[in-house]
Amino acid sequence: MAQTEYDKMMAENLYDVNDRQLVDDRSHARDLYETLNQTSFHDKEKLQQLIKQLFGTVGTGSEVRPRFICDYGYNIHVGNNFFANFDCILLDTCPITIGDNVLLAPRVQIYTAAHPLDIQKRTSWLGCGKAVSIGNNCWLGGNAVVLPGVHLGNNVIVGGGAVVTKSFGHNVVIAGNPARVIKHLKG
Repeated sequence: MAQTEYDKMMAENLYDVNDRQLVDDRSHARDLYETLNQTSFHDKEKLQQLIKQLFGTVGTGSEVRPRFICDYGYNIHVGNNFFANFDCILLDTCPITIGDNVLLAPRVQIYTAAHPLDIQKRTSWLGCGKAVSIGNNCWLGGNAVVLPGVHLGNNVIVGGGAVVTKSFGHNVVIAGNPARVIKHLKG
């Protein structure tokens, strides 16, 4: 049986960005996050319902502040007590898996989406991506950027404005562009 473009995307292979099903999936996600972004902060029940409809899995006590943007939503998996502050962008062409007690400060960006380096493939609207994972008890500071393929361990603090280009283990503070360890934490 032939692989669908969705299958290729999930396998981190090149895929057709303009595939009809993927375009429809992105449009559905856009409808949900636009509704989420327009819902009153005081309507907690509706906000929870929208997050559960948008994300693949959601733990208890999770909250997303507007203006939130994603690609598909169904590739976002968050644990308990997840909090995304204002203006976060999670481009989830591949899975974004986030543990318990994770805080995203305003304007955090997590990207799984990438593009081929080959000009012919890129201008043919082929996309690619790599999954991202973030452990438990992490805090990503304002304007931090996490690039495709990055995996962060438990108890990681990412300094504001950091660009995380590679993976890091547990119990560290990372900052800078590119991000590097600036402090080890007790585990």
